[in-house]
Amino acid sequence: MTTRMSFLRAALVAVLLLTPLTSLPARAADTQEADWTGPLSTRGRWIVDADGDRFKLRSGNWHGASGTWNGSGSTEDDANHHAGENSGRIPLGLDRASMAEIISGFREIGINSIRLPFSNEMIRDTRPVTDDAVAANPSLRGRTPLQVYDVVVRELTAAGLAVILNNHTNTTRWCCGVDGNERWNASQSTASWEADWLFMASRYKDNERVVGADLYNEVRRNVWDDPNWGLGDNHDWFAASQRVADRILTEANPDLLIIVEGINWTGIPVDGFAHERPTLEPVRRLSHTLVDSGKLVYSAHFYGYTGPNHSGATGIGETSDPRYQDLSPTELISVLNRQAFYVASERDQHFTAPVWISEFGVGGREENSAKARAWFENFVDHLIRMDADFAYWPLVGWHENRRGNGWALLHWDAEGNRMGVHDGDDWRSAAWSRLIAAQGRTGYVAPVADWSMLSPDHGDFIASRRMRARPDWDVGARKAVCPDGQRLLGLSHTGNRGLCSDVGLSSGPTGGYEVVLDERHVRPGQDWAGGYTKLQCPSGHALTGYSVRGAAVSAALCTQAPVGSGGGRTVWFDRGDNRGASPKGGDFAHGHYKGQCADDEYAAGIAYTGRIGSRRTPDALYCRPL
Repeated sequence: MTTRMSFLRAALVAVLLLTPLTSLPARAADTQEADWTGPLSTRGRWIVDADGDRFKLRSGNWHGASGTWNGSGSTEDDANHHAGENSGRIPLGLDRASMAEIISGFREIGINSIRLPFSNEMIRDTRPVTDDAVAANPSLRGRTPLQVYDVVVRELTAAGLAVILNNHTNTTRWCCGVDGNERWNASQSTASWEADWLFMASRYKDNERVVGADLYNEVRRNVWDDPNWGLGDNHDWFAASQRVADRILTEANPDLLIIVEGINWTGIPVDGFAHERPTLEPVRRLSHTLVDSGKLVYSAHFYGYTGPNHSGATGIGETSDPRYQDLSPTELISVLNRQAFYVASERDQHFTAPVWISEFGVGGREENSAKARAWFENFVDHLIRMDADFAYWPLVGWHENRRGNGWALLHWDAEGNRMGVHDGDDWRSAAWSRLIAAQGRTGYVAPVADWSMLSPDHGDFIASRRMRARPDWDVGARKAVCPDGQRLLGLSHTGNRGLCSDVGLSSGPTGGYEVVLDERHVRPGQDWAGGYTKLQCPSGHALTGYSVRGAAVSAALCTQAPVGSGGGRTVWFDRGDNRGASPKGGDFAHGHYKGQCADDEYAAGIAYTGRIGSRRTPDALYCRPL
């Protein structure tokens, strides 16, 4: 929960006592990458640069451009902004310190990447920023918020930092309660949201150090409705993020990492009513498959004052559920792994991807809660244990007479005097140094097999760039196609789900395709599913897609591929799972019977029956050796 704000109202943060700046530890700078080459992509659970070397996101959030106004009173009055910090609609601190000094501070404390929030309103805000908002950066006078954002992106990347664009809010106001910013389409249409993303992704396309699109922040319930993961309606965050991700990659910028945060809150935060923080738990049953394998990153947020079933509220909206800081270290690890870290720690699953903890944080010098302090230490320990990518919230804050909000790692006063986490009096310093200096995987990361889920639950699910460019190959049916370079390995008996992979392939399907509607390619004497209708691929083709009408199979999509054509076996799954002894890819159709070819095979056909009582759902796969 973006610092600090309860689900229904802002949690009060104590006024913090701050003391003078001293030199920063040299080891923070020593852990930074000497150089890296964009763009970034993923290999299994790791993020890598263009050379295939691991690039660990040691990030921070430089907030402000998405808004600091609390939603009531004059926007000109600092008291009406979160913690009294008025950003002026641009990244915080530009009134107090030069951009160069702020960015230098990021590097000094070991940051290599910045999550840079923006609002959709900011994109279209034509009002120039006030002179006061850029008092320490007079060259920015007269610019719009977007133009200031442009300069910030340019200067961050020129300093060698990676930038992740973060659509934080619809409107330029503080997040995250019931505030009109609960969903990507809370205060605007989905079409407008998608258009804004195409605009922003295209705007920085030529800057290879702009590496990611963080699609939306803390999707949550509004007064009346919950978001969901896969229901196919206007509140379906899975479907909305899948669609805009593919549009960004195909229409705007194919180089960006696509970052999808889990659902932050559902339900009514009152004892006796269902409520929870789902985070990334739904990913285990329904994961994204983008048109470009190696571009998906999942993210989650954790703060000690929230909990797996606690909104973080005090008073109204507070429940009796434990907060994360109430859990024992063992309980905390178990919950964190269940809610997020499993995505990166379980290999060879349809959901396996890097997990970026894109927000976590705690109060600084005057945080006197033993529970809050212990939680932060324990959470940092788990980030280190998991070798996880992370982004602290926030990097920049205000102080006056060494007092202020205190959550930030770097603070400036009105005279431009800085103090930071390593001044000698901030209890977080040791934990932060430990996190930045932690040893983790470095160097080259070898390519790994990709496993991908197909889910044409409510419409087409075409993850192939080549097939997206072709005419509709089964008009009126819902179509599912593997990403280019992968072939179909598994199907579910009901539920329409499929599993794709490039495991064992030196090169994937790349040639022409054929839509198979009948048994024309079943050779005499080679009936591999007697009494059943068989949609079999021609010789030299692999099954890469299928279509359905309702629950029924409609057609098979076969693509030319460097595969064998002799022999084969029938894998039946109409009466139980049939996926081999140690199947990879994970449960791609939870609650449904599934069949799967072996890693050294490819699917060459689908069998079903139309007899009375059958719904023409898949009953068997024809698996041939590679």
